[in-house]
Amino acid sequence: MQKLVLASNNAGKVKEFQALLAPLNFQVIPQGELGIPSAEEPHHTFVENALAKARHASAASGLPALADDSGICAHALNGQPGVMSARFAGDQGNDVANNQKLIQELKGQTDRGAHYVCALVLVNSENDPEPLIVQTRWYGQIVDQPSGKNGFGYDPYFFLSEQQCTAAQLEPAQKNLISHRGQALRELMAQLKSRA
Repeated sequence: MQKLVLASNNAGKVKEFQALLAPLNFQVIPQGELGIPSAEEPHHTFVENALAKARHASAASGLPALADDSGICAHALNGQPGVMSARFAGDQGNDVANNQKLIQELKGQTDRGAHYVCALVLVNSENDPEPLIVQTRWYGQIVDQPSGKNGFGYDPYFFLSEQQCTAAQLEPAQKNLISHRGQALRELMAQLKSRA
């Protein structure tokens, strides 16, 4: 089983990645278990932040590292909250505060379209000259009332017209099949296999 450092301490992300990567024989170790602090995320794009996080975790651990930078982009808000999704309501923002701010900002908007973005970066070492990079999107609508107990982040407000439910109403296995993160991981694994 290959060890891989996950450059995240987000419990929801850790759980999703462990479930998605277990069948591929990867042992996912959250960076916090190795005493690695979170990296700075000063960039304006998901890809740049994910790359910074992956290189940071690999440098500190000496192991291959996987990082994702993900968030939600509301079309009526010119892509906000975007890379600021986790801190939309401020540095001490939490899911409740972030969702409240998003609903407030969308008040009176007719376009409720939004998409989740996931940028995944896998590096074999800190200075890997050929990081694997994937970016995917998952489309939905922002609704005013939350539904569902699964998922995290903006999931209770992210309505999927095809499934006729929010992301938080999906079973975890179903979410992993269609989510931005699930899509990105499948694409990443395809790239890994083509390199082998």
